[in-house]
Amino acid sequence: MAKDCSFDVVSEVDLQEVDNAINQTVKEVGQRFDFRGSKSKVTLEGLLIKVVSDDDHKLKNVIEILEAKMIKRGISLKNLDYGKVESGFSGTSRQIVTVKKGIDKDKAKDVIAYIKNNKFKVQAQVQDDQVRVIGKNKDDLQNAIAQLRQHDFGIDLQFVNFRS
Repeated sequence: MAKDCSFDVVSEVDLQEVDNAINQTVKEVGQRFDFRGSKSKVTLEGLLIKVVSDDDHKLKNVIEILEAKMIKRGISLKNLDYGKVESGFSGTSRQIVTVKKGIDKDKAKDVIAYIKNNKFKVQAQVQDDQVRVIGKNKDDLQNAIAQLRQHDFGIDLQFVNFRS
């Protein structure tokens, strides 16, 4: 009997790189002339990034700096979920940015439906916060990976644990 091949579809974020990007953002905000004397802060608490600034314009600038640092660190912006801008105390503005880690159930169903609709010769199943794809042939799996890379699911996908 032929041995099945498999791989896992995951959406991982390196939290150390997120922390490094936040530290670089804080450093740049502290050094920039247009932020002198402002109340701008960026903090990481678990998977929540809290951004606080004097007004909406400065808040937007801090978010842009943060995004640039994330991109330099290899973190996809698809893994960031932006909350609404809120007014804080003493006229400040704040925004909560959530770091998405793992594939939620709805996105996993979308991935599985995409695989089934394109009639790949593989099967997919949800396992916790990832999707396991199993097939008889390595070429079928590689074709599935190529097609999944081309489709936009709204999250950053990685393909790990390729086993033959």
